[in-house]
Amino acid sequence: MLVKQIKAEVLELNVVDKIHLVEVLLDSLDKTDEQIEKIWVKESENRYHAYKKGRVKGIPLERLRARIEK
Repeated sequence: MLVKQIKAEVLELNVVDKIHLVEVLLDSLDKTDEQIEKIWVKESENRYHAYKKGRVKGIPLERLRARIEK
């Protein structure tokens, strides 16, 4: 398999080259999908406007922390 071959070759690289390869791979995974990003922006704007108009209430930070710590 190609993956096994690549893995074997990567393991033979020196440390600096391995780090560089990891950085390249992580950067390639960090790409955002523009469509999903647009949906999240619209959702966050809708939530903000709902909060400002009083249709949604905020949660105090202390209560949120207490909920998380449970």
